[in-house]
Parts: sequence; C-alpha cells; structure tokens
Amino acid sequence: MKSISSTHSFVVIGLVAALSGPVLFSQDQDKSSSSSSAAQETNAKPLTQKEIKRKQKALEKELAGPWKKWMDEDVRYIITDEEKQSFKKLKTDEERQQFVEQFWLRRDPTPDTEENEYKEEHYRRIAYANDHYASGIPGWKTDRGMIYIKYGPPDEIDSHPSGGSYERPIEEGGGETSTFPFETWRYRYIDGVGTNTEIEFVDTTMSGEYHISLDPEEKDALLYVPGAGLTLSEQMGLSTKTDRFNRTDGTHLGTGTSPLPESMNEFTRLERYANLMKPPTIKFKDLDAVINSNIRYNTLPMQVRTDYIRVTDATVYANVMVQFKNSDLNYATKDKIAKASINIYGRITTLTRRSVNWFEDTVTHEIPAEMLQDSQTGSQVYSKRIPLPPGTYRLNVIAKDLVGNTMNTFEAALTVPSYNEDTLGASSVILADELERVPTTSIGTGQFVIRSSKVRPRINDVFKQGETMGIYTEFYNFGADTVTKKPKGSVEYQIVNNADDKTVIDYTEDLSDTKAFPNASSFLVTVERKFPLKSLPPGRYTLKLKVEDKLKNQTLTPTAQFTVTTT
Repeated sequence: MKSISSTHSFVVIGLVAALSGPVLFSQDQDKSSSSSSAAQETNAKPLTQKEIKRKQKALEKELAGPWKKWMDEDVRYIITDEEKQSFKKLKTDEERQQFVEQFWLRRDPTPDTEENEYKEEHYRRIAYANDHYASGIPGWKTDRGMIYIKYGPPDEIDSHPSGGSYERPIEEGGGETSTFPFETWRYRYIDGVGTNTEIEFVDTTMSGEYHISLDPEEKDALLYVPGAGLTLSEQMGLSTKTDRFNRTDGTHLGTGTSPLPESMNEFTRLERYANLMKPPTIKFKDLDAVINSNIRYNTLPMQVRTDYIRVTDATVYANVMVQFKNSDLNYATKDKIAKASINIYGRITTLTRRSVNWFEDTVTHEIPAEMLQDSQTGSQVYSKRIPLPPGTYRLNVIAKDLVGNTMNTFEAALTVPSYNEDTLGASSVILADELERVPTTSIGTGQFVIRSSKVRPRINDVFKQGETMGIYTEFYNFGADTVTKKPKGSVEYQIVNNADDKTVIDYTEDLSDTKAFPNASSFLVTVERKFPLKSLPPGRYTLKLKVEDKLKNQTLTPTAQFTVTTT
C-alpha cells in the first residue's frame, strides 16, 4: 500500500510595511531671483478642495482593481478601521503588497514558523461559506457566511430548513406556531463577545438567504395572521396579539408584561450584535527576517503542476503539486520496512524576487521490503494550496532525497488569473485519478481536497485503458434568474481522438439538472464527472468543454489533453 505522511518544518518570515502615508501639499515657488542671492523662497500651502477631490478620485480609480477587491471581499470582516485608513494612504503597489503581507503576519499565531495558519484557515472558511451558504449571492456575502468566516463553525446548530410547526420556549412566550426556515448557532465562547452566544438566522423570503435576526419572533410565519400562533399569555387572555406591535424593545414577543431574561434584554441583544460585527482582535504581531538563496541541482527527477481555483474575485488558490516516481527514489530498510524520505521546499516570489509565500514539508513512502520491487511502477504526489491575488509570480521548488542525497530544482512562472464578476470565468480543468466526496469534517482540509471533494490530479495526464478518469473544474459568475436566483445554461462534454480528429464522446447537461449540479448557483457551478476509459483505444485525446450562460449570453470553451495507454 502507498501512503504519504507529512511533517512540517518551518522558516521564520518577516516583513515591515509603512502604514502611514504622506501629507499632501501644493508648492508654489517664487521664481524671482536677485543678482545678489541665488536662494529661492518656497511657499507651501494646503491643497484646495478641488485638488483634494481630484486626488481622491485618482486614488479611488487606482484602488478600484484587485486592491479594492482584497479589502472589500477577502478581508472585509477582519480588517480594522485603522488598517483601512492606513491602507488608503499608501501610494504605490509595492507599499500595498507589503501592507497585505504584514496584515497576515500580524495575525499569524505561530510567527516563528513559515506557515500562517490564520491565513490558511481564513481562506478555508471563505471557500466553505461559498460552497454551503450561496443563495443568489456568493456565500461569503451572506450573514451565515460572515459569521462562519469570522468565528468558524459553531459548537451547535439547531436547524429548521423547512420551517413548519414550532413549540416556542417559555422565554419567547410559549405556545405553538409555524415558522419560516431558521437556524440557531451556539458558540460556547467568542472572544470579545462572551460565553454561550446564540445567533439566530431567519429565511423570511424562503429563498435560502438567511439573515441575522434580533427579534426572536421574526421567524414566526403567523405573526401577521390574526388569532393564529398565539402565545400562552395570549391564549389565557393576559395579553393580545396586537400588544406585540406596541412593544418598544425591538421585538414582537407575545410575553405580555412578563419580564424578559437578561440574555433577551434589548441592550444586551444590541451589544452582542455590535460585538459580533467588530473585526476579530489582532493577537499576533511579531515579525522577523527571512533568508534568500538560489541553488540548482537536477539529480532527482520530479514533475510539478499548478492548478487555479477561485476563492473570491481578489484571491485564487494556487494548487501546487509535485510528483516523484517510486523508481527514482532511494529507500533505506529497517526492521523489514523500506522507507524513502524527500524534503520539499517551495517559494513563491514576485518577478523582482520579493518573497510572497513559501512551504516546507517532508514526504515519506514506507512499504514492506519484500514488496519494494512491485511498487516501483507507482509514484508519490505532494500537494500544497496557496492563496494568491491575481498576477504573475515566480515559483521555485527544491526537493532532496534524504537517503540517496540527490536533489532537483524547478522554476516556473505562475500566472494567477483574475476573475471579473461581470464575466463568465473558469478554474483549471483537472484530470484526476481520484475524485470522491469527503466527510463533512474534512471539507476544505487535507491534501488534494477542493471544497467538498478529494481531487488527486494525474500530473502527467497519462491513464491506462482500464482506469477511470475524473474531471473536476469550476465555473464562476453566471447570471441569476430573477425568480429562482439560479443560473441558466448548459455544459457540453466532448472527447476527441487527436489521431483522426473524431469525436468519441459527446453529450450535454443542463444546469437545471439537480442531480448533475446539486449545488449550482450564479456564483459557482462545479463539474465533477468520471469517464471510464476502457472503450478508448490507446492514443492522445482532447477533452473539450463548452459552457453556456444563457442569461448573460456568454460562452467558455476550456480544454485539456490526456493520453490513454495499454500499460
């Protein structure tokens, strides 16, 4: 059996960014000079209102691209007001890039390691929110998405996805009523908010878009129906339903004159809501230095591949994968177990060699010594997922076989795509030898996991006739139907034999097919398909996809090449 285990060793990283911007002045120089003096007098005066507005418009235009998207989308819920003001004062892209790097480093819980767990967890939460809470708008924009991104998964969820009959607790007045869909999230402790925090989300429009409710009766579908859904107090004649609309505490509770518990006090609820809306506290601010080196070897063959998956319009996951053939590795045998170990170091820099991110892991392969010869046809694959803003970067990967002391280096450009919300977009097309759903507890975590699926790419795109080829790709920014809030369109699949240009597979799926696209939204449509290859003769093939958005009248035609062999 093959296995990959990773142990992390880290490098200290550091960066210092200027957070304050210059004060702007307009200068008028008195150009008159006298024969007796070469000095010139300079008079500085504040900018006029017209000049201030002009510079503000120029700044807004400069920030309207990925920088604004980063601030308004990626870190919308966690950036502080002070950081926003500092960011807006920066004048160059270099300063802004340094600010972004320092922003994440200030939040790194382990600043003495090279991995920023806070940043990785933040983007995992965004991906999870987009995958589970989208409803005509991206999941990260919804209230549930906001709370999940800021505070993570709740300790308990009381979910009523269809609403229906509901027995009120006594603090809400008791009695039976019928509700809209709603959820109550409970957190045992939230820093800066308190213990046993409950957050109620209600879907009053029945569209799947839940919003935070401060009124426990907002979920009551019979609130405006006379004589229906009465509380115990109303049933006993101690109060009337009309009294609910005369309350001054921001609720429509039918509790009559009974005092409310402290947790439902008007000011307690408002204070809790205000605290929930604040950015999380920054705890980790230490920064330090990083070394820079450039070493080249070529004695350990390896293959490297990068795929791109969108997180937000301003951030994209670069999935870097490294593959080693078992036959190229060296094994040390101990206690009848053969073991290979490879150290991998990767670094992503700008084109001017300024560090952006890096990773460092050890990959091992253990196998019974008597089975070593039979395993030589296999391979080991390592994967690392890195969030990056759109742009062009340089990727360097260094690998060292610890047993054979062989090494190799790899260098390539990373062109991270930019996604415009008005334009249909696509991720990389990934051809996989493993494609399967993962347990709920593994969503967004672990090697090869993309959203809710494990997708292990076949890095060389070569498959045997008896294998099944998985296809994974994502499409973004569809138009949304005004009624259903769903996309309208289709995905066509074609496999063409390159030898004679004949189509061997051709069929189309409609986006309205809930079996084919169970979670399709205007924000994200995921394609996960498996193709048995036993009927394809050996040769080179092209997979052609044609994706049509009927609402925007836009089309995409991504392709991928693969090879089928007999052995």
